Amino acid sequence: MTKIVNHWIGGKAVEGASGTFGPVTDPATGAVTTKVAFATVDEVDAAVAAAKDAWATWGTSSLAKRTAILFKFRALLDEHRDEIAELITAEHGKVHSDALGEVARGLEIVELACGITVQLKGELSTEVASRVDVSSIRQPLGVVAGITPFNFPAMVPMWMFPIAIACGNTFVLKPSEKDPSVSLKLAELLAEAGLPDGVFNVVQGDKVAVDRLLEHPDVKAVSFVGSTPIARYIHTTAAANGKRVQALGGAKNHMLVLPDADLDAAADAAVSAAYGSAGERCMAISAVVAVGAVGDELVDKIRERAEKIKIGPGNDPSSEMGPLITKAHRDKVASYVTGAAAQGCEVVLDGTGHTVEGFEDGHWVGLSLLDRVPTSADAYRDEIFGPVLCVLRVDTYEEGVALINASPFGNGTAIFTRDGGAARRFQLEIEAGMVGVNVPIPVPVGYHSFGGWKDSLFGDHHIYGNDGTHFYTRGKVVTTRWPDPSEAPSGVDLGFPRNH
Repeated sequence: MTKIVNHWIGGKAVEGASGTFGPVTDPATGAVTTKVAFATVDEVDAAVAAAKDAWATWGTSSLAKRTAILFKFRALLDEHRDEIAELITAEHGKVHSDALGEVARGLEIVELACGITVQLKGELSTEVASRVDVSSIRQPLGVVAGITPFNFPAMVPMWMFPIAIACGNTFVLKPSEKDPSVSLKLAELLAEAGLPDGVFNVVQGDKVAVDRLLEHPDVKAVSFVGSTPIARYIHTTAAANGKRVQALGGAKNHMLVLPDADLDAAADAAVSAAYGSAGERCMAISAVVAVGAVGDELVDKIRERAEKIKIGPGNDPSSEMGPLITKAHRDKVASYVTGAAAQGCEVVLDGTGHTVEGFEDGHWVGLSLLDRVPTSADAYRDEIFGPVLCVLRVDTYEEGVALINASPFGNGTAIFTRDGGAARRFQLEIEAGMVGVNVPIPVPVGYHSFGGWKDSLFGDHHIYGNDGTHFYTRGKVVTTRWPDPSEAPSGVDLGFPRNH
């Protein structure tokens, strides 16, 4: 019997009423294992109404109560991390170690939310004028929504809702329809931790659900992570409806390798950053920029390492890379490799014909490596979101920086060098939101915010960290003047002397 994934509204699982379902496949076998209910407008409205009702009390609940629940959720999340990782592998396809890493990075933001009291402290200035004080406070927005991608079905939602909830908001999550089961597991653990009904809700679905969240008058803010075209649409539509928006888009992350770099370390980093999680992550390194004469040796070292990566089902402990999420995505990724030579690329490794014995119907693609890639090639210009690494050649550091800065994306970038002065220049001159120095995937720790520049981010706030707290709250400034007790009306004795 096929498993059905439904919604979570008002503290309980709610069966989908639309009669419309989407297929969820096991990427390793290609078989449909699950059906996910697609929400109607009425079902989205019901989730928002539940969240609005819950906010009436949750928004004024004590910080102590909120953080106590999050501490319990954190413990449950830690206890069930293997179970959550297994759900991720079953529907996304990534290997178990990658899935565990995803849970760990989400857990980091839950821990940050447990200590939200520090971020929510206000400010006070006394005696700005005679007996006048000014204070600044931050208050929750109300109902907020998160729309999350398939590549991190546990981590990205946890980059959003723990901070939103800790700040006093209620939350409606619309996860990817490609791997939806994790969202319900998170909802169950939140309920077990004691979160009041309606504070966290999940609506499964497609564009119908998304558009209703973007236009619903009771939704005050929308967080999104996904591709750049959709991020632009989310930002434009939600903002037009008067909502606060943070929409994180796509990427083309570059790694600049200088002639003085440790090439073994650079090759190790390039392989892990380009091919980990089958390249299905917005912080993957998809373009290596080799400076000067290091290109040939660097490409050889990358090829040697890439050829040793074992590809197989994510639940096989010996697998180092799993399949892609869907057959359609697999075919799209492969098309960039099959068309590369005609666009001037040198195909060093072609993974498009890869299969795994016993799993021939899985969504497999091997590791591909393209060298001497021109900036006009589709494989360089587009976000491929698969295990395809492009190597570009430049003569100088300055040429490399100019090439990277010419990209419309500005998510993350890295430099590999032994020269501290070059690294310092790079981190100041490069036009990207996250920079690594001898670190290939510079995803910030939880107490620093994550976000890119240019077409990689629409909106003013990065996600989690201090930016996350600011996004899910709004500031209020209170100016107060109290008369001195000595000025009390005659006949009223407050026990204060009349003269100082």
